[in-house]
Amino acid sequence: MLKKLAKQVLKIEADSIRQLISRIDKDFEKAVGLMYACKGRVVVTGMGKAGIIGQKISATLASTGTPSLWLHSAEAIHGDLGRVRKEDVVIVISNSGETEEVVNLVPLIKKIGSGLIAITGNKKSNLAKNSDAILDVSIKEEACPLGLAPMASTTSMLAMGDALCAALMDKRKFKKSDFAFLHPGGSLGKQLLLKVEDIMRKGSGNPVVKESKKVKDVLLAITASRAGSATVVDKNGKVKGIFTDGDLRRHLGSVGDGRDRPLLERQIKDVMTKLPRTLKKGCLAVEALRILQEYKIDEIPIVDEKLRAIGLVDVQDLLKAGLV
Repeated sequence: MLKKLAKQVLKIEADSIRQLISRIDKDFEKAVGLMYACKGRVVVTGMGKAGIIGQKISATLASTGTPSLWLHSAEAIHGDLGRVRKEDVVIVISNSGETEEVVNLVPLIKKIGSGLIAITGNKKSNLAKNSDAILDVSIKEEACPLGLAPMASTTSMLAMGDALCAALMDKRKFKKSDFAFLHPGGSLGKQLLLKVEDIMRKGSGNPVVKESKKVKDVLLAITASRAGSATVVDKNGKVKGIFTDGDLRRHLGSVGDGRDRPLLERQIKDVMTKLPRTLKKGCLAVEALRILQEYKIDEIPIVDEKLRAIGLVDVQDLLKAGLV
């Protein structure tokens, strides 16, 4: 019985959204045009459950490149209307279009001179009659078993709001990089904004040694910097190799180099990994992550335009940055 009811709720709500498709008309285009041309902010208002949906729509607008704020309809007529300016566009959400607080608010918005978009289930309502664009979200039935609690109606409001936001994003040519800029603390923001130089080890934390250095001296440099490897360079500072704990283990069984020199006394150029993979300054940190994962390595040297060693990215740095 419970499964049957749940499936019925989902079917009613899905049908309600499908019915919106045929209602994407000239009023929808006008609404998008008003929001696109808006010199101020898109203010979203409503009461009750419709108001909660409005908060989500406003948040989505703000995070996708359209300045927006949420305004409680009841609070608006008790002072908060001062937040609305002539250059704003106001989206008013009301299923009936006759909610008292909304009806009282509409003439005030008109007096201010803001553009007015109605998201309503009643195209003949006072709200609809006084709006510049009407988005019809009427439904055949509520999904509530009692037919009382807003379910299908609020789902339709939310879906129409998402359609508005998506259309506006397209019109603004809003890109992933724009989204990342507005979400710098999120995973996507880090992937699209964080560069290797933002997280790389440098200075005393980045051991860089010459090819002629002895293994024992390189190990001391790695220990002092608390790194997991050392970048090996030529006399001009260009990367020639990398020496990691893996290289150390691979040569531990070696008693000498043919000249009776033990491992610790050998030159680092004889035991390093030659021509390691590097990344140039300016590359995204997520690219460093891709290389480390693909080639199963733990460190990658960072170089400048002349291929000189300037930093080191360790898998631990990526962990700290929240990319892993």
